[in-house]
Amino acid sequence: MITLKILDDKDAELELLDDDYVSVIPPDLQWRAWAADSEGITGDAMKEFVDGTLFPSLQNLDVSSGASEADGVNRRAVLVRDIFAGTNNYMKNGTIIRQVVNKLNEIDFNASEDRHTFGDIYESLLRDLQSAGNYGEFYTPRAITEIMTEIVNPRLGEKVLDPACGTGGFLTSAIENIKRQDVHSAKDARRLEKTIRGQELKPLPFMLCVTNLILHDIEVPNVVNGDSLNREYTSIGAKDRVDVILANPPFGASVSDGVETNYPASFRTTESADLFLLLMMRYLKDGGRAAIVLPDGSLTGDGVKQRIREEFLKECNVHTIVRLPNSVFQPYASVATNPLFFTKGDPTKEIWYWEHKLPEGQKSYSKTKPIQKSEFASLLAWWNKRHENEQAWRVPIERIAEGGWNLDIKNPFVQEAEASHTTAELLSLLHGSFKRSDSLVQELGKELSTSA
Repeated sequence: MITLKILDDKDAELELLDDDYVSVIPPDLQWRAWAADSEGITGDAMKEFVDGTLFPSLQNLDVSSGASEADGVNRRAVLVRDIFAGTNNYMKNGTIIRQVVNKLNEIDFNASEDRHTFGDIYESLLRDLQSAGNYGEFYTPRAITEIMTEIVNPRLGEKVLDPACGTGGFLTSAIENIKRQDVHSAKDARRLEKTIRGQELKPLPFMLCVTNLILHDIEVPNVVNGDSLNREYTSIGAKDRVDVILANPPFGASVSDGVETNYPASFRTTESADLFLLLMMRYLKDGGRAAIVLPDGSLTGDGVKQRIREEFLKECNVHTIVRLPNSVFQPYASVATNPLFFTKGDPTKEIWYWEHKLPEGQKSYSKTKPIQKSEFASLLAWWNKRHENEQAWRVPIERIAEGGWNLDIKNPFVQEAEASHTTAELLSLLHGSFKRSDSLVQELGKELSTSA
């Protein structure tokens, strides 16, 4: 509903600017036709319209009308169709739908103040998804996206890609970074729009991402609903290459059946993060730069994982790895993660590591105490004046090669703290140990009685 309201407000703006503009949404399905009147359809009639007419029609939208000659499709129509292709109405009360619609009618998305205020609300909505079960996997903490983007610093005219863009956090950070420095005219804004690209497999984050980009003044977001990994690796050529990649690819999950066959035989795996690393190396042009988030599991391991890391370090200059605490992505994941910064075209000679520390007195991050961008002030101060200290150390490539291309290298300046437990925890551990011992004694007794 939010997306439809935003699209309708954008259509109204374009109709004023261009006498020849025609919305891709049929007149009877436009927000203004069925939703704008606060005393309009409601109850069962509203539910029947949404379920029986609105969603099915948008899911089967004609994408050839008004198409450009280049590809035979109307890009705006494709976006609307793809958004609703994976959308279902779970609201079973038409009266409540009307109440929601009337609340949205209070917002004018063409008014900068309304749009800015709603943008903050929308960001909060995306952040709340972090603790909403599986949906949390699509949201990277804002502090992480902003600091990675600021360091890589995409500029106007550079092609920016996130091949697993989720709700669009990295893409919007890139947009804001470029706007802040380089966008001074409508021509600049149009140029920016053409250089931001993303792809997302799952319908919900795809819809949220498109809406997010529209809220950031991208008129027709260049975001594709599909699996980035489901493309022949060798088919990615010069015309597909980009200047900047910012991404937090999905990890800890297996890819769809057969997807690994798109990749060279020596690199085939079903671990999504490893295949995404290969994919991003392929998409990045020589001289291009990237910042991506990888789990500890992608920094170590033998076999195909080791071969992928070796290829990575020989094809790219992996100059910096930031070690983050396990709790950065809590509450929905406690996996240790690492932003990696690299450029394509030159091999790695040495890697600098930076260990991010929790704020003093804080034991972990949580929903109520998330990571803050201000915590990276020391990293930014160190970035261009590098020296070893209790948070920073460097490792030559020779040592990494000797260690099986293992990138999971601990801070040499910090001794591993001995695990400490409360009395209650120690008693619980002791109780568990006794239970396991009893179980083993019982099994041994059974074996002895059987043999006798």
